[in-house]
Amino acid sequence: MTTETPKGERIAKFLSRAGIASRREAERLIAAGRVAVNGKTIESPALNVTPSDTIAVDGKEVGAPEPARLWLYHKPVGLVTTAKDEKGRETVFDKLPATLPRVMSVGRLDLNSEGLLLLTNDGGLKRKLELPSTGWLRKYRVRVKGTPRDTDLAPLREGIVIDRERFQPMSVTLDRQQGANAWLTVGLREGRNREIRRAMEAIGLTVNRLIRVSYGPFQLGNLKPGEVEEVRARVLRDQLGTQDTGGQPGKPRQTPRRTRKPGRPPHPARRSAKGS
Repeated sequence: MTTETPKGERIAKFLSRAGIASRREAERLIAAGRVAVNGKTIESPALNVTPSDTIAVDGKEVGAPEPARLWLYHKPVGLVTTAKDEKGRETVFDKLPATLPRVMSVGRLDLNSEGLLLLTNDGGLKRKLELPSTGWLRKYRVRVKGTPRDTDLAPLREGIVIDRERFQPMSVTLDRQQGANAWLTVGLREGRNREIRRAMEAIGLTVNRLIRVSYGPFQLGNLKPGEVEEVRARVLRDQLGTQDTGGQPGKPRQTPRRTRKPGRPPHPARRSAKGS
C-alpha cells in the first residue's frame, strides 16, 4: 500500500517565504494559536498548505509569498543583528528604511563589527546562503593593535585550535603598518561566533576594527554606513539560480566617486557580482 505525499508545502515554510517569520518563529506562532488555515486555528506545524488555502496570522490574511529578494546593507558599529535584543540595544532592523518588507539577516555581524550584511525576504534563500556547503569566501578588512610579521600569521593559514575548537585555515594578508596598528585582509569560509577576533587573540593580536567587505560575489563597494541597496533580479538568477520574475529590480544608487582620506582603510572590493 502506497501513501500519497500531501500536496503543497509545510505551513511554517509558507509563512517564512511570505516574509512573516522564520520557520522556527512560525512554529512558535502556530503553538501560540495565532495561525489559522481556512478559518480554523491550527495547533501543529505538521500541515501542508496549497495556493487554494486561506492562511491568516492574528486574523490578518497572508498573501502569496513574494519572489526571493536580496539586499546589501552596510551595518554600522553599535547595532546588534537580532530581531530583538534582551538588553534593549538598538538592532539593525530598527534602522532599516520603512519601505523595506520584513527581512531576515544572512548570518550575523557582532555589535562592534561593521560592513556588509546581506538581508533577504525569503527563508529558503537565507538558509542557502548560510550553508557551509555553499563555500563562499567572506572577506574582511581587519585592524589589529601591534606590529605583526607575516610569519606570525602562519598559524591562521594552517588552521588553529582554540579551546579544543578547530578553526579552518584562513587566508591572511598583511597589508600595511599604520602607527601602532596593522591592517590585514582576512578571508574565511565559515562563520563561527567572533571567529576572527578569537583567532587573532590566540596569536597575541587585538582586533580594534573589523569590516566585512564581501560575502561571496556580493560586495560592500561604496555603500555608506546605514545604506541599503537591492541586488538586481538578474544577478540573483545568475549567482543563485533564482527565478527572474520580471519585477522591477532596485535601481542602482548613484554615488559620486570619492577620494580616500589619509589613514582610512581602502575597500578593495567594488560593488558587483563578480567572484572575490
